Amino acid sequence: MSEQPLDLVNLTIPAKPDYVGIARLTVSGIANRMGFSYDDIEDLKLAVAEACTNAVDHAYCAGEGEIEVSCNIYPNRLVIVVIDRGNSFDVNEVVRRTGPISMESSINSVRERGLGLYLMKTLMDHVDIKGDNGVIVTMTKYIRKDVVESHVEPSTSCRSER
Repeated sequence: MSEQPLDLVNLTIPAKPDYVGIARLTVSGIANRMGFSYDDIEDLKLAVAEACTNAVDHAYCAGEGEIEVSCNIYPNRLVIVVIDRGNSFDVNEVVRRTGPISMESSINSVRERGLGLYLMKTLMDHVDIKGDNGVIVTMTKYIRKDVVESHVEPSTSCRSER
């Protein structure tokens, strides 16, 4: 039996660029509440934005569809699943076409060649992409509570309960 999340937050947005920010804000709020660092929250927001933007740009015709974003909250990690039920694609083919990024390439050609997939895989601890009857992107980020930046001193003050 697999481990059940402590909490599950589901969000469904129209597959339109105007709504990608809502997914970013939702993930940011959840990650902040869980205790992720600022840098990790920024990574999570960018990875979710890339997954949602890929769905907006490639899954549906003229924004006629929905994107589901599920945030599975565990004690030590956040697992985000972004689902569209639009056009599927062959992940291995996109990765093969992407190849190494050269300095001679324009930013537009890099973007069209899988930069979003590269970013998601770089920013997250684990990324799994399945393309069958739509696309399911599962991204995992672990909380690193034992990492404290050298310029941060531990708090010695007590906060009273409200």
